Amino acid sequence: MKLRIFVTLKPGVLDPQGKAIHKALDGLGFAGVNDVRQGKLIELDVTDDTDDASIDDMCRKLLANTVIENYRVERV
Repeated sequence: MKLRIFVTLKPGVLDPQGKAIHKALDGLGFAGVNDVRQGKLIELDVTDDTDDASIDDMCRKLLANTVIENYRVERV
């Protein structure tokens, strides 16, 4: 089973990489971009019998810092 884990910063957490991307887009002449938030995508290939609790455990213990990040799991 293939999974996609989307990890994003929680609202209110500063995002220096997002700011750098925003500045670069502006410098390249791309107008109309109000804000940029940068995150990460992790793709996992797990056995079909991997349960939701194990997937959630992986996310909470390693893949996302739940103090400052949210995550969302999508089955592909």
